[in-house]
Amino acid sequence: MKNKPALLLTGGLAAALIAGGGAAYWYFSQPKSTPDDLPVGAQVVPPDALMAISVTTDPGQWRKLREFGTPESQKAFDQSLAQLRDRVLTANGFNYQQDIQPWVGSEVTMAFLAPQAPFTAPSGQQSQQTVVMVLPIQDPLKAKQILEQPRTPKAGTLKDRTYKGFQIKESQGTAQNYSATVLDGKFLVVTTDPKATDKAIDTYKSEANLATTPGYDKALGQVKVEQPFGKIYVNLPAAAALTATNSGKTLSPEEQEKIQQNQGLAATVALQPEGVALKSVSWLKPDSQRKFEGKNNAKLMPSRLPAETLVMASGGNLQKFWQDYRQGAATSSVTPIDPNILQEGLKTTVGMDWEQEFLPWMQDEFAIALSATPEGSAPSLPFSLMFLVKTSDRRAAEATLKKLDDAMTNRYKFQVEESQVAGQPVTTWTIPQSGAVINRGWLDGDVAFLALGAPVADRIVPRPQKPLADSDAYKNAIPKDLNPGNGHFYINVDEAINSKKFPILQLPPGNRELVAAVRSIGVTAAIADARSSRYDVFVALQKGAAPKPLPSPTVPPATPAPPSPTP
Repeated sequence: MKNKPALLLTGGLAAALIAGGGAAYWYFSQPKSTPDDLPVGAQVVPPDALMAISVTTDPGQWRKLREFGTPESQKAFDQSLAQLRDRVLTANGFNYQQDIQPWVGSEVTMAFLAPQAPFTAPSGQQSQQTVVMVLPIQDPLKAKQILEQPRTPKAGTLKDRTYKGFQIKESQGTAQNYSATVLDGKFLVVTTDPKATDKAIDTYKSEANLATTPGYDKALGQVKVEQPFGKIYVNLPAAAALTATNSGKTLSPEEQEKIQQNQGLAATVALQPEGVALKSVSWLKPDSQRKFEGKNNAKLMPSRLPAETLVMASGGNLQKFWQDYRQGAATSSVTPIDPNILQEGLKTTVGMDWEQEFLPWMQDEFAIALSATPEGSAPSLPFSLMFLVKTSDRRAAEATLKKLDDAMTNRYKFQVEESQVAGQPVTTWTIPQSGAVINRGWLDGDVAFLALGAPVADRIVPRPQKPLADSDAYKNAIPKDLNPGNGHFYINVDEAINSKKFPILQLPPGNRELVAAVRSIGVTAAIADARSSRYDVFVALQKGAAPKPLPSPTVPPATPAPPSPTP
């Protein structure tokens, strides 16, 4: 009797464990469905994929996208869609409306793989990417009826094989060879490489896949939108490593370690009446030593710039931005400007140290902008380049700028004069024999400005009569959900590029027809928390005519197989 409570307790625990085990078995034996926020087929995409893109199959959304643009850009876009259709479907004997649309789900996913692990490719040798396409089967019966019909690729042959119980069909001799299999009646998986098909099957049968990437489900929750046109995932460490390898850059162990601190980037794309909106978030690995730092306080600069501003990039802390940019440049081969150019160039030209003499008092908001000149200005000066920064130490800033004045006078014989604009002191450097001037001064007592090119001081001192923040072009372009933000980017493409007023911003002929479809681009950035940062983008597009039918299907010529590598 003394042992009876213990016996009952033990028996109760055993019964609970048995019941719990039975419930657990029932739960884990049930077929799992991917959450709505995750890309369809995420459990088929390998976790080391470089990128995954999911797009809707809704004809209405595709029609809406094709309505944007100029006649030239619409034609170019339709031709690209037709070429993709012909390479993937027509060449293999398929018609989308007849053979795919009746059974496919609401979106499809394409994943881009790299056959070689990061950092292992020989220097200068590019890794070849492989594509995995995942098409969900919404109507299994209809899919079975269509996919089991005998079919031979145009100008090619089919080969059958089996891998881990899955039947695989492979085309050979077409413009692009493909390997395809159906996974348990749920997904049609098509790849450009038989090894990729095997890898997709291995992924499907394992527990490691894109859906289980640490932080991915949370990241997608931050950028969730109604009726997304598409979803994007980028494996930041793998993509950075591949970029470095393809550019012939060798990364040190320290640089590799910094790259591995990142986890990924997730984004959703949505169509809006005036263009395309993208919400994205990048995040770090859970155990990363690096953390995102900064304050979401970038709100001042658009109200200090004139409405004629065509291009603007702003941020919340110039010193921190520079430190992050310099660190990122060390591990990236696509950095637009080498940070050493500014550091070394300033020492060479004026004998001053950018990081020691300027950055210490630049710990607040900043902006770099390109503004059109007012009517009546000299035609040789069509723009003004402006730099604004809110100083954290005006006394130190004054001393540095005075030293810069002296260097311009002594080294380059610039004429440096003090004047008044709207009752505020402004220093003007006149560049000999050019007519161009550089104005510098202060706004609100703590915002230093420097303007190069046409004189614009009278349009920003003491405040712009018509600020950029109040212009319709800016307000319609900049995403507003991230408020406050940590920085903005804005470009009025119509005025800066499409108008052809600024030779320095003109593009090669091959890109002009696509850029002509864009009216403006706006970006808002923000720090979400210590391990994630947000970026919202809006691309305002031209409204075009109703889309025409795509060009008729044609079979592209077969591509000869590449020669075998020489031992």
